[in-house]
Amino acid sequence: MFKTLMLTTAAFAVSAGMALADGKVIGFSQIGSESGWRAAETTLTKKQAEERGYQLQFSDAQQKQENQIAAMRSFIAQGVDAILIAPVVATGWDAVLQEAKEAEIPVVLLDRMVDSDPSLYLTAVGSNLVHEGEVAGQWLAATVGDKDCRIVELQGTTGSSPAIDRKTGFEKGIAGHDNLKIVQSQTGDFTRSLGKEVMESFLQAENGGKDICALYAHNDDMAVGAIQAIKEAGLKPGQDILVVSIDAVPDIFKAMADGEANATVELTPNMAGPAFDALEAFWANGTEPPKFIQTESKLYTQADDPAGQYEARKDLGY
Repeated sequence: MFKTLMLTTAAFAVSAGMALADGKVIGFSQIGSESGWRAAETTLTKKQAEERGYQLQFSDAQQKQENQIAAMRSFIAQGVDAILIAPVVATGWDAVLQEAKEAEIPVVLLDRMVDSDPSLYLTAVGSNLVHEGEVAGQWLAATVGDKDCRIVELQGTTGSSPAIDRKTGFEKGIAGHDNLKIVQSQTGDFTRSLGKEVMESFLQAENGGKDICALYAHNDDMAVGAIQAIKEAGLKPGQDILVVSIDAVPDIFKAMADGEANATVELTPNMAGPAFDALEAFWANGTEPPKFIQTESKLYTQADDPAGQYEARKDLGY
């Protein structure tokens, strides 16, 4: 679907790209900077806008929905040409999205979905979040085999689409494997510091960690924090406790290269490229993109040259 859209819009980029960009202002409401992946998404979005000649109005919501709604209303009042938003939670967007629609300002969702009528936004760019969790679960099931495995889970921000869908997908991935059981599950809010704090409580609750077979974290930053907690508890992450997470940020590859993490599922931070392609086709002749433009996800393990992956990614804004 993404490739089809890229082919559809390529001709416009060649013949009219800068003409379309001329004078256009894009509002970008970012969740915040809770993770390395989020920082990379912000950096790449700003870079894409600059390369295409757009003026980007950036707003950091600091993980608060009310800040995002206020930013969107400010963008609408300014009369921007389009709005990009990475929504902090899935619900509560109907009114402000309706306001944008009435102002004829196309809205593109980045990396997260909302529980609103799809007619209220132009498109959403993201990965299949359920699939990401399922890939992580399937990897763990295949790795553990018939061994009994008590799993602890670090969830993302409560109510966010990644937290909901990555949990659903992981449970789907381990379904039918009665030897795998999630015994502890709590939000770490996608942050490294809270991931460490919550993992410490898991370790205390599970015989100092000796009863834990594996950690599943909804993002790499929480996993990195948890790895530190595991080491401080006198255990070896990646060996005593298997670690699988999602995002594929540089630090998780460093941990994998050190033998302290086992697997990660990639979420590309370049959501803006497909978003701007869709907007340019829409502005050129009213082409309606699909309501969901799916990016590629990939499983990486310790066998996939994690040191090389770290070097390749470390300067991408993470």
